[in-house]
Amino acid sequence: MTLFTTYQEAIDWIHSRLAFGVKPGLERMEWLMHRLDHPEQKIKAVHIAGTNGKGSTIAFTRSVLQAAGYSVGTFTSPFILTFNERISVNGEPIQDEEWLRLVNELKPLVEELDTTDLGPATEFEIITACAFAYFAHVHPVDIVLLETGLGGRLDSTNVVHPILTAITSIGHDHMAILGDTLDQIAAEKAGIIKRGIPIMTAVHQEEALAVIQRIANKQQATCISLHDTCTFGHVEPTETGERFTLRTPKGQYVELETGLIGTHQRQNAALAVLMIERLEEEGVVKVEEEDVYTGIRQAVWAGRFEKVRNQPPVYLDGAHNEEGMNRLIETVQAHFPNKQVHVCFSALRDKPYKDMVQQLETISSSIHFVSFDFPRAESAEKLYTSSRLEAKTYDDDPESVLDFIQEKKDDPTAIVLVTGSLYFISDIRNRILG
Repeated sequence: MTLFTTYQEAIDWIHSRLAFGVKPGLERMEWLMHRLDHPEQKIKAVHIAGTNGKGSTIAFTRSVLQAAGYSVGTFTSPFILTFNERISVNGEPIQDEEWLRLVNELKPLVEELDTTDLGPATEFEIITACAFAYFAHVHPVDIVLLETGLGGRLDSTNVVHPILTAITSIGHDHMAILGDTLDQIAAEKAGIIKRGIPIMTAVHQEEALAVIQRIANKQQATCISLHDTCTFGHVEPTETGERFTLRTPKGQYVELETGLIGTHQRQNAALAVLMIERLEEEGVVKVEEEDVYTGIRQAVWAGRFEKVRNQPPVYLDGAHNEEGMNRLIETVQAHFPNKQVHVCFSALRDKPYKDMVQQLETISSSIHFVSFDFPRAESAEKLYTSSRLEAKTYDDDPESVLDFIQEKKDDPTAIVLVTGSLYFISDIRNRILG
């Protein structure tokens, strides 16, 4: 058996498994977990699904728990800064040599699995297995916040035995796999609900919430709806985030402030607070009120309405579906009502980008369409032709975004908004910040 000697060899091997595509189902994960002595059963995990808001909700929850002195593991996707961040402890990505060790442990098992009737493991299945092995055997932590990759019911992460589950939102995304209607998508997300394990949700659509509640009842799981149990007051945008008062069933948090900009971040922060309160009620953690204020204020999440340059102001936001775009537009209107908004946009060809472009046109003074180096990236020209805006340009080279930004540097009324695919956001962020 030949093992890898370098980190890059290990990561290249993981990426080579992209050739096997997306294969919903738990059989291969269950096989791997059995051979790894069930690491998924040895961690205290909070399992989080949702169309949008998973990463930000995890960021708020992690930050509050860290403020209270706990060690917190996170498993998230996709990455923005480095591949390693998909598995992190207290916000710090694991080291190259740790990835190498994990992959070398998995490789013989994966190659054995390849020869079975279950078929080859996918890239995401291998990464998920690495995460479970890491938090169970290499670097145990107090709590693991575990984000689903796609859907929930048949997602690789759903082999976990969590202490709490959450569904952030339901929207139209990955419909070819998850279903065409909100109630079908909700049923797939609600597949993470386990018997007797509480489920918290910020889902607001009646039909989707009804599906979640029905599945929770079937699983004898307490279902707590953010919008049914909490109220918001004194809502206002700040220069660096959002300020609001939150009343929960357990009390009131006056003038909570987020370090993340976006009207939707109020909901994500509130759901994090509800989750913390439930973990306290279950006796899993002890968190002071001051920890909640500190954690919500200090939470960071790259690529979510993140300011990366001052002149002109440049913001990055990975709004990669219609619901995400709606929230982005709400945020721009709330924070920058008197600015000229110049947009750089790129998307994957399997996304409903024509609808997203139409939404963007309502706030844009100009749009520059770009492509980038990714197998499913749409061409800049096709994106360009989908737009009816007069002030539009396109260039397949993502480096052109930097020229577009530079052109606006002397305009005091201008802001530049780089949005679309998270893979695109990651590319541009690296070009701007190095």
